[in-house]
Amino acid sequence: MLTRRDFLKTTAVGSAAALTSGLSMPALAQNVPLKLGYVSPQTGPLAAFGEADSFVIDNFLAVAKSKGLNYEIVVKDSQSNPNRAAEVAKQLIVDDEVNLVLVASTPETTNPVATTCEAEGMPCISTVAPWQPWFIGQQGNPGDPASWKPFDYAYHFFWGLEDVIAVFTNMWAQVETNRKVGGLFPNDGDGNAWGDKVVGFPPVLEKMGYSLNDPGRYQNMTDDFSAQINAFKAGECEIITGVVIPPDFTTFWNQAKQQGFVPKVASIGKALLFPQAVEALGTAGHNLSSEVWWSPSHPFKSSLTGESSAAVASAFTKATSRPWTQPIGFAHALFELAVDALGRAEDPTDGDAVAAAIAATKLDTLVGTVAWGGEGLPSFAAKNVAKTPLVGGQWRLKDGGGYDLVITDNKTAPSIPVGGKMEAIA
Repeated sequence: MLTRRDFLKTTAVGSAAALTSGLSMPALAQNVPLKLGYVSPQTGPLAAFGEADSFVIDNFLAVAKSKGLNYEIVVKDSQSNPNRAAEVAKQLIVDDEVNLVLVASTPETTNPVATTCEAEGMPCISTVAPWQPWFIGQQGNPGDPASWKPFDYAYHFFWGLEDVIAVFTNMWAQVETNRKVGGLFPNDGDGNAWGDKVVGFPPVLEKMGYSLNDPGRYQNMTDDFSAQINAFKAGECEIITGVVIPPDFTTFWNQAKQQGFVPKVASIGKALLFPQAVEALGTAGHNLSSEVWWSPSHPFKSSLTGESSAAVASAFTKATSRPWTQPIGFAHALFELAVDALGRAEDPTDGDAVAAAIAATKLDTLVGTVAWGGEGLPSFAAKNVAKTPLVGGQWRLKDGGGYDLVITDNKTAPSIPVGGKMEAIA
């Protein structure tokens, strides 16, 4: 006799296999969807990271429906709060009984969700956080590498601090400076990792002949950066770098201008990813630079739809009347990876089977090839981390208003074309 559990497993397997094979899902399975949980910061100071979520999710559901598939997505807002992120992850696992959790955007959301999933035996795929603050930040003792252990259920894909350091310094080398750098590192998962004297910017910059002026950690949502600005002016810093949330960089940059501090280069992670954050600065955003993890120029296609990066970015603008934004590519890739893993899992309702399928992934996605357990990572992180390519870019004012993000360095990913050279901030 077919039990309800057997029925759920059978129909769920049919649903997952159908999407990867192109076959129609059995009519019986229409009533039993595969359930995906999705967590991101849709409100709060990190809300820009979740701007494209609705677009990506609506398009994924439309594609699934067109293939006769039955997927359900339960969306949760972390509200840019780590405690809230952990809370909603538990809700997805216990109350919503999802088959797989997807999570995106900054350690403040990815880490508590991944940690909760690991503790509950729930497979989880996360992205949009450098791998060091994601992996090391979840260890019981981040300061003791000998105690670090791989995860059984939590898997992550993105670039690492080694990549953003290489990209930033490659861009800086295109502009003549005195090689004196001011660091803006907040007291959060990203800031503590970027400013770390072992795994962060300090040791690499020192080896490359840069001097780093680090005034110390500050709290997010600070309204006065006078101490940092004075330190950078006193240190004659011609380069500014760091990882800053969007509202804080707006505050810092406006105050720096008011206090007569204008560096030749400002390469800022996180804050300068988004067109609206740069546009909020008016003309003062010209020639600010940032890491570029996805753009219409990236030569990758979706494994779900066959669309190019340029086509997906254009579709977003057409649907929303807003400029494309980098998280589009990685949110889309999360669903590509979910479909691929669930389709290969021996039993998509069994957490161990899904985790094993994720670990065996090798998929060409909208953000490049994703494969866990590959090269380019230390042994302690290789099982759980997959790296994606990174380049650097600079925001340029357009004649008709607004900004273009021009890729100015691709030494770490030559397949992604450059559109111009670095220019000093006027």
